Amino acid sequence: MRQGHRSAPWWLLAGTALSAAALATGCKSVTTSKKDPMAYFVPSNQRVWSPDQAVLPTADIGRDEVLVRNVRNCKYLSADDYVVDYYDRLIALGDLVSVDYIVVPFQAMPTMAHTMVSFGTRDGQQIVVSVEIRKEAGESYSVVKGLLNEFEIMYVVADERDVIDLRARHRGDDVYVYPLRANPEQAQAIFVDMVRRANQLAERPEFYNTVSNNCTTSLLLHFNRIAKRPISAADPRVILPGLSDQLLYELGLIDTNVSFEETKRRANVSPLARQHRDNPDYSQAIRANWYLRRQ
Repeated sequence: MRQGHRSAPWWLLAGTALSAAALATGCKSVTTSKKDPMAYFVPSNQRVWSPDQAVLPTADIGRDEVLVRNVRNCKYLSADDYVVDYYDRLIALGDLVSVDYIVVPFQAMPTMAHTMVSFGTRDGQQIVVSVEIRKEAGESYSVVKGLLNEFEIMYVVADERDVIDLRARHRGDDVYVYPLRANPEQAQAIFVDMVRRANQLAERPEFYNTVSNNCTTSLLLHFNRIAKRPISAADPRVILPGLSDQLLYELGLIDTNVSFEETKRRANVSPLARQHRDNPDYSQAIRANWYLRRQ
């Protein structure tokens, strides 16, 4: 299969700056034919989607366990060639013990980035939640198009190898994994909050917005469950998510025992992700650095 890949005045300036930066770095634009004009006003779950995003995850949330439906497991032959598979996974909430924050800076513009979270279970497995644009067939991401109601927003729930292997090996990106300072109860609360949001979007779709409704603004709303003070979506390091790890460092949500630069260096898993792409214990192998080992 082929893969295409409120506000204060400064927010408007940020949006304008992002648009100019995107044009300057040659972001790809949508390659499909122009949408019905009404599509710009009404978000929908009924479009011809890219195969890797054609199925929305949902969850049956119980008191002690969550059944996640449509966990994605893409096997990538290249950045554009992949085989899509889905499965259902029953997770006992008591088995969720950790949560990591993942940052993948854009190579052409490192202040912009994709962000995700990865939840760890007692048996060493990981499950990732990635907030993304939901691409139609032939579309690819564009900062500018993201300001213009070109994309719906979706929560992808996936195997960790799926989302990291694509970026570290096939796209050549740097992938940073930061363990959050969260106890198991906090990790469980964030996870339940996120799958509830996935259910909400499956019922009531929304448009993605580069500034106000993107991967990082979404994730940080969930992180407010564990932050000592609320994380403001108006912080420039949320609008420029390539800087969001520095924000979490300053808030004490990730390791502050050493300088931020050293914390970031330790968090880069890309070399290990490329080395262990076929390792059956992939998630543990890419955490071989002592900094990332679960204590």
